[in-house]
Amino acid sequence: MNTIKVLIADDHSIVMEGLQVVLSAEEDFDVVGTVLDGEKVLQFVAKQKVDVVVLDINMPVMDGITCARRLKKEYPDIKIIILTMYPQKSFVDEIVKIGIDGCLLKNNTGKELTTAIYRVMSGSQYYDRLKNFNSSEEEVRQYKLSSRELDVIKLVAEGLTSHQIADRLFISELTVQTHRRNMMRKLDLKNSMQVVQFAKDNELI
Repeated sequence: MNTIKVLIADDHSIVMEGLQVVLSAEEDFDVVGTVLDGEKVLQFVAKQKVDVVVLDINMPVMDGITCARRLKKEYPDIKIIILTMYPQKSFVDEIVKIGIDGCLLKNNTGKELTTAIYRVMSGSQYYDRLKNFNSSEEEVRQYKLSSRELDVIKLVAEGLTSHQIADRLFISELTVQTHRRNMMRKLDLKNSMQVVQFAKDNELI
């Protein structure tokens, strides 16, 4: 049997090194490379054969979801397993629609990742942990953010001004500004850009 060629993509070196150690212990696996962002994943697979890409969902330059979408379009035979820090269902529909082969939590990696790789290489999917993921409503409660506040921060992340957000959501500009202040207060952050980054880091948007 040929070894399974695995590429690991994660911008946290400690996590990446840990995954590399775990997978290298399996004689069936060959970790052919480690990269820090999605753009480097695409550059790597263009030059070298890869069977499975293990992708962190949050990476600089190009995030895991965007990278996975490109991989499935340009290299449909490559299997993809997404890793996430947070058990949230907000992105599940998206990754299923893209055709990502597996998803698991970072704190469940190790033996589970090994199992997931064998599973996806056999032609099946690995979504065993999704039943434990929080619903969107639970995510909002966890961070004490309202659904309307999340609507606002998504539009802030798109670069819209308070006036443009007000027009888009059919609310007053004063209401938008109030939502922005409330989010900063709830999350103990100093400005809207920090709120946007928090929302991205916690996969709320």
